[in-house]
Amino acid sequence: MSERASFELARRLRAPTGAPLGDVFTFLSGLYFRGKLAYARAFAAVPLTARASAGNGIFVITPNTGLQPPEARVDLGALRRFAGVDISADNPAYRRPLERSAKTLAADLGPECPIVLLGSIASSKYVEVLEAISGDRLLFPQEFVGRGDMSRGGLMLRCAASGQPMTYLPIAGAVRRGVRPPKLDPATRVR
Repeated sequence: MSERASFELARRLRAPTGAPLGDVFTFLSGLYFRGKLAYARAFAAVPLTARASAGNGIFVITPNTGLQPPEARVDLGALRRFAGVDISADNPAYRRPLERSAKTLAADLGPECPIVLLGSIASSKYVEVLEAISGDRLLFPQEFVGRGDMSRGGLMLRCAASGQPMTYLPIAGAVRRGVRPPKLDPATRVR
C-alpha cells in the first residue's frame, strides 16, 4: 500500500483500473490462496443449466462485498475498506453482503449444483452464513480436517497439478476439527 512500492501488483493497485482480486489475495495469503485458486480453476464445474451470472463458478469471500469472482478489480480504496471490516458472522457489514451474494449464487447455480467451500471449515465465520443458505449442498474437502492453512494450500496445489480432486462431504453435521494428518510429502511439492 506504500506509494514507494514499485512491484507490478502495487502499481496496478494504484492505477484507476486496479488489480484482479485473485492476484491481490494470492499476494496477501501466499501459498494458501494460490492453492485455492489453482484447485478451483482445475475442478470447478458449473452446470449447463446455470445462469450466466454464475460465471465459471469460482468466487472469493470478501470482507464487505460478499462473493466476488477472482477477476473482479480492486484498488487501494477497496483494500482499505476490506481492512476496516471485522470478519465475523455477527458483523452485519460482513454478513449481509455475503448472504446477499450467496443467495444469488445459489439461485444462479440451480438447486442441484453442489457448492464447495475451500475456506476454513473449523470457523463459523464462513460456514454459519453459507450453510444457512445452501444447506446440504454446501460441501467441503474431507482432507481439510485437521489441516492448517499452509497444509491445505499445499494439498490443493498438489491436487490441481495431479488432476485428482479431493473427496467432498456435506458440512451439515460433519466433523470439521480433527487429528492433524501426516505432513505432506516434500517430494510431491509443486514448484
